[in-house]
Amino acid sequence: MGRTARRTYELQDVNIVPSRRTRSSKEVSTAWQLDAYRFDTPILSHPTDAIGSPDFAIELGKLGGLGVLNAEGLFSRHRDAEAQLEQVVELAAGDITGIAAIRRLQELHAAPLDPELLAAAVGRVRDAGVTVAVRVSPQRARELTPVLIKAGIDLLVIHGTIISAEHVSAEDSAGEPLNLKTFIGDLDVPVVAGGVSDHRTALHLMRTGAAGVIVGYGSAEGATTTREVLGIGVPMATAIADAAAARRDYLDETGGRYVHVIADGDIYSAGDVARAIACGADATMLGAPLAVAAEAPGKGWYWPSVAAHPSVPRGADAPAQLGGLDAGEDSPAGAAPSLQTILTGPSTEPNGQLNLVGGLRRSMAKAGYSELKEFQKVGLNVAY
Repeated sequence: MGRTARRTYELQDVNIVPSRRTRSSKEVSTAWQLDAYRFDTPILSHPTDAIGSPDFAIELGKLGGLGVLNAEGLFSRHRDAEAQLEQVVELAAGDITGIAAIRRLQELHAAPLDPELLAAAVGRVRDAGVTVAVRVSPQRARELTPVLIKAGIDLLVIHGTIISAEHVSAEDSAGEPLNLKTFIGDLDVPVVAGGVSDHRTALHLMRTGAAGVIVGYGSAEGATTTREVLGIGVPMATAIADAAAARRDYLDETGGRYVHVIADGDIYSAGDVARAIACGADATMLGAPLAVAAEAPGKGWYWPSVAAHPSVPRGADAPAQLGGLDAGEDSPAGAAPSLQTILTGPSTEPNGQLNLVGGLRRSMAKAGYSELKEFQKVGLNVAY
């Protein structure tokens, strides 16, 4: 008595309802545009060391997606980041509890940030000719953004587990809060901010001038423990729909300014990508589904970016899985699939974890839609 709780839904609770019209998947476009930057596929990478190397970002960019570097990750702290990651993977493989790997990640992240390493990582991606996106936390946005702007980034991602329009921290210079509206207004690059889980916060972030809002916190089964540690849960279907409603309200409020909604969490298959967009997302930020790629620096292991928090880690080092098998066991030859196979196939796996874009295209075609924004209008039902 005296308390109420809202009924909410995960992506897996939602089904897409086909319309009376279908079309050929060859007539479907999965392209989308964020500010001045156009992408062939609605897929970004979660900013974690497991998939956050410059080489991985370059490969994803060449395949039509957007790789997001972590300005506060290992590639900005250690010149031998790949070797350090191999050590983390060895610890994870030899310890079923995962504690040793997390402890090592914390130790590695305790090393100071090196602006030269950060600028070099940005430069490698920029020189490859793909769009450069880099994540900073709200706590270090003031400190690191000038370095990133000078290095030549295209997009800035201000990303935390939960983010608000005004971040208050005594650690900020002079104890002043980070006012995102002022901060974003002074920048010459577009900003994506998140994560959020409700209509009000999403609308507040849109009012700061952000070009995109991230919904969710990168949750992945077996890897993310934010629910266990903080008691905070983000049912993604509801969260995406709420953010999409905020986008519609903001569109009316501003007379036409469109802010993109990017879903980050509980997306494991092509069907989940389709459900996220059907709920109102413009694009999806993937972690575990990309970690099985042969190009991933985590070698088939995945952990979210918050796993290395120095005092309250909210993630585990878990093996990414493909069709129920650990990465690397998906073929007779024991070879991990390429990133290209994960995105565009062809697939020999029946659970939708390979050829993510192909599955999305076919879902759109079966429902009769040819564009992503149109597909956001598709009918949905909830099954129990």
